[in-house]
Amino acid sequence: MSNLVNVPKNRSLASTNSNANFSNLSHWIDEIFNRDLPSAFTSNFNTGITLPKVNIKESADAYMVEMAVPGLKKSDFQINLNNQVLSISTETKQENEHTEENYTRREFGYSSFKRTFTLPETVNDDKINANYKDGILTIVLPKKEEAKQKPARTISIS
Repeated sequence: MSNLVNVPKNRSLASTNSNANFSNLSHWIDEIFNRDLPSAFTSNFNTGITLPKVNIKESADAYMVEMAVPGLKKSDFQINLNNQVLSISTETKQENEHTEENYTRREFGYSSFKRTFTLPETVNDDKINANYKDGILTIVLPKKEEAKQKPARTISIS
Protein backbone atom coordinates (compact mmCIF):
# COMPACT_ATOMS: atom_id res chain seq x y z
CA MET A 1 0.00 0.00 0.00
CA SER A 2 1.46 3.36 -0.93
CA ASN A 3 -0.40 5.53 1.64
CA LEU A 4 1.38 5.84 4.96
CA VAL A 5 0.06 7.36 8.18
CA ASN A 6 2.04 10.34 9.47
CA VAL A 7 3.32 9.81 13.02
CA PRO A 8 4.61 13.00 14.68
CA LYS A 9 7.59 13.00 17.05
CA ASN A 10 5.32 12.87 20.13
CA ARG A 11 4.23 9.38 18.91
CA SER A 12 0.51 10.18 18.68
CA LEU A 13 -1.28 9.55 15.42
CA ALA A 14 -1.70 12.60 13.26
CA SER A 15 -5.19 13.75 12.48
CA THR A 16 -5.92 12.53 8.99
CA ASN A 17 -9.04 12.02 6.94
CA SER A 18 -9.38 8.21 7.18
CA ASN A 19 -12.06 8.14 4.48
CA ALA A 20 -9.51 9.23 1.90
CA ASN A 21 -7.63 5.94 2.28
CA PHE A 22 -10.70 3.77 2.79
CA SER A 23 -11.49 3.30 -0.89
CA ASN A 24 -7.90 2.21 -1.61
CA LEU A 25 -7.93 -0.21 1.34
CA SER A 26 -11.32 -1.58 0.32
CA HIS A 27 -10.12 -2.07 -3.25
CA TRP A 28 -6.94 -3.79 -2.02
CA ILE A 29 -8.93 -6.21 0.20
CA ASP A 30 -11.31 -6.98 -2.68
CA GLU A 31 -8.30 -7.76 -4.87
CA ILE A 32 -7.01 -10.28 -2.34
CA PHE A 33 -10.27 -12.15 -1.86
CA ASN A 34 -11.60 -12.03 -5.41
CA ARG A 35 -8.62 -13.46 -7.25
CA ASP A 36 -7.74 -17.12 -7.65
CA LEU A 37 -5.43 -18.48 -5.01
CA PRO A 38 -1.95 -19.42 -6.16
CA SER A 39 -1.34 -23.12 -6.61
CA ALA A 40 0.82 -23.12 -3.47
CA PHE A 41 -2.38 -22.66 -1.42
CA THR A 42 -4.41 -25.28 -3.26
CA SER A 43 -1.75 -28.01 -3.34
CA ASN A 44 0.25 -29.88 -0.77
CA PHE A 45 3.51 -28.03 -0.10
CA ASN A 46 5.61 -31.18 0.17
CA THR A 47 4.39 -33.36 -2.66
CA GLY A 48 2.34 -31.19 -4.98
CA ILE A 49 -0.73 -33.42 -4.48
CA THR A 50 -3.93 -31.46 -4.91
CA LEU A 51 -7.43 -32.52 -3.97
CA PRO A 52 -7.99 -35.50 -6.28
CA LYS A 53 -10.36 -35.15 -9.19
CA VAL A 54 -13.36 -37.47 -9.25
CA ASN A 55 -15.45 -38.92 -12.07
CA ILE A 56 -18.90 -40.21 -11.20
CA LYS A 57 -20.65 -42.40 -13.75
CA GLU A 58 -24.14 -43.88 -13.65
CA SER A 59 -25.20 -47.03 -15.40
CA ALA A 60 -28.48 -48.94 -15.26
CA ASP A 61 -27.17 -51.10 -12.41
CA ALA A 62 -24.75 -48.93 -10.42
CA TYR A 63 -22.92 -45.69 -9.80
CA MET A 64 -19.15 -45.72 -10.24
CA VAL A 65 -16.81 -43.29 -8.48
CA GLU A 66 -13.31 -43.03 -9.99
CA MET A 67 -10.60 -41.02 -8.26
CA ALA A 68 -7.12 -40.40 -9.69
CA VAL A 69 -4.65 -40.80 -6.81
CA PRO A 70 -1.33 -42.12 -8.15
CA GLY A 71 1.62 -42.93 -5.93
CA LEU A 72 -0.37 -44.35 -3.03
CA LYS A 73 -0.98 -47.87 -1.77
CA LYS A 74 -4.43 -49.30 -1.20
CA SER A 75 -3.60 -49.50 2.51
CA ASP A 76 -3.28 -45.67 2.52
CA PHE A 77 -7.03 -45.21 1.93
CA GLN A 78 -9.81 -45.03 4.48
CA ILE A 79 -13.30 -45.50 2.99
CA ASN A 80 -16.28 -45.13 5.32
CA LEU A 81 -20.06 -45.04 4.98
CA ASN A 82 -22.08 -43.33 7.69
CA ASN A 83 -25.74 -42.29 7.30
CA GLN A 84 -25.62 -42.36 3.48
CA VAL A 85 -22.40 -40.27 3.43
CA LEU A 86 -19.44 -41.92 1.72
CA SER A 87 -16.07 -40.53 2.79
CA ILE A 88 -12.75 -41.27 1.13
CA SER A 89 -9.61 -40.10 2.89
CA THR A 90 -5.90 -40.72 3.12
CA GLU A 91 -3.07 -39.56 5.30
CA THR A 92 0.57 -40.21 4.47
CA LYS A 93 3.71 -39.27 6.34
CA GLN A 94 7.25 -39.46 5.03
CA GLU A 95 10.50 -38.97 6.92
CA ASN A 96 14.05 -39.08 5.55
CA GLU A 97 17.33 -38.55 7.35
CA HIS A 98 20.68 -38.28 5.60
CA THR A 99 23.82 -38.05 7.73
CA GLU A 100 27.29 -37.27 6.46
CA GLU A 101 30.50 -36.29 8.15
CA ASN A 102 29.73 -32.61 8.76
CA TYR A 103 25.94 -32.42 8.73
CA THR A 104 22.61 -34.17 9.14
CA ARG A 105 19.69 -33.40 6.84
CA ARG A 106 16.20 -34.35 7.94
CA GLU A 107 13.19 -34.01 5.70
CA PHE A 108 9.62 -34.86 6.44
CA GLY A 109 6.40 -34.56 4.56
CA TYR A 110 2.72 -34.94 5.30
CA SER A 111 -0.19 -35.07 2.94
CA SER A 112 -3.85 -35.84 3.39
CA PHE A 113 -7.23 -35.31 1.78
CA LYS A 114 -10.84 -36.18 2.44
CA ARG A 115 -13.70 -36.23 -0.06
CA THR A 116 -17.29 -36.88 0.99
CA PHE A 117 -20.37 -37.72 -1.08
CA THR A 118 -24.00 -37.99 -0.03
CA LEU A 119 -25.35 -41.16 -1.60
CA PRO A 120 -28.85 -41.42 -3.04
CA GLU A 121 -31.35 -43.71 -1.29
CA THR A 122 -31.21 -46.01 -4.33
CA VAL A 123 -27.71 -47.33 -3.45
CA ASN A 124 -27.51 -50.84 -2.01
CA ASP A 125 -24.93 -50.04 0.66
CA ASP A 126 -24.41 -53.72 1.61
CA LYS A 127 -22.79 -54.41 -1.79
CA ILE A 128 -20.43 -51.42 -2.17
CA ASN A 129 -16.92 -52.46 -3.21
CA ALA A 130 -13.65 -50.69 -3.95
CA ASN A 131 -10.59 -51.40 -6.08
CA TYR A 132 -7.26 -49.57 -6.46
CA LYS A 133 -5.22 -50.23 -9.59
CA ASP A 134 -2.74 -48.18 -11.63
CA GLY A 135 -3.31 -45.05 -9.53
CA ILE A 136 -7.11 -45.12 -9.91
CA LEU A 137 -9.39 -45.78 -6.94
CA THR A 138 -12.71 -47.17 -8.18
CA ILE A 139 -15.74 -47.53 -5.93
CA VAL A 140 -18.80 -49.34 -7.29
CA LEU A 141 -22.11 -48.38 -5.68
CA PRO A 142 -24.72 -50.92 -6.85
CA LYS A 143 -28.32 -49.81 -7.09
CA LYS A 144 -31.13 -51.52 -5.20
CA GLU A 145 -33.20 -53.86 -7.38
CA GLU A 146 -36.24 -51.56 -7.36
CA ALA A 147 -34.08 -48.65 -8.50
CA LYS A 148 -32.46 -50.40 -11.46
CA GLN A 149 -33.50 -49.19 -14.86
CA LYS A 150 -35.84 -51.64 -16.52
CA PRO A 151 -35.64 -52.30 -20.26
CA ALA A 152 -38.18 -50.63 -22.51
CA ARG A 153 -41.19 -52.71 -23.43
CA THR A 154 -44.02 -52.34 -25.88
CA ILE A 155 -47.53 -52.00 -24.51
CA SER A 156 -50.27 -53.35 -26.69
CA ILE A 157 -53.53 -51.48 -27.09
CA SER A 158 -56.69 -53.45 -26.32
